[in-house]
Amino acid sequence: MLIEVKVPQLSESVSEATLVSWHKKEGDAVSRDENLIDIETDKVVLETPAPADGVLVKIIKADGDTVTSGELIAQIDTEAKAAAGAAPAAEPVQ
Repeated sequence: MLIEVKVPQLSESVSEATLVSWHKKEGDAVSRDENLIDIETDKVVLETPAPADGVLVKIIKADGDTVTSGELIAQIDTEAKAAAGAAPAAEPVQ
C-alpha cells in the first residue's frame, strides 16, 4: 500500500517552509518514525519522520523546494519491504 508523506502542520504564523536535506533516497528502506527530511521555516528546523515501515518509492519535492502545510512530498510503499530485502539475496546466485 502506498503511504503519503506530507509536510507537517506548520504554525499559524508560518505559511511556507523549505526542504533542507533528504536523509534517504528513492529505493531506500525506511522505518516508522525514522527521520526522512529536515524542513526549515523562518523559526525552526523540523525533522519529518516516516509514517510507516516500507520503501521510499518516490520523492516528489527535492532539496531546496518551498512547501506548505499538508503538501505531498514523498510516497512510501509498505508492501515493497520484503521485495527490497529479497533482491540482494538473488543477485549472488547469478
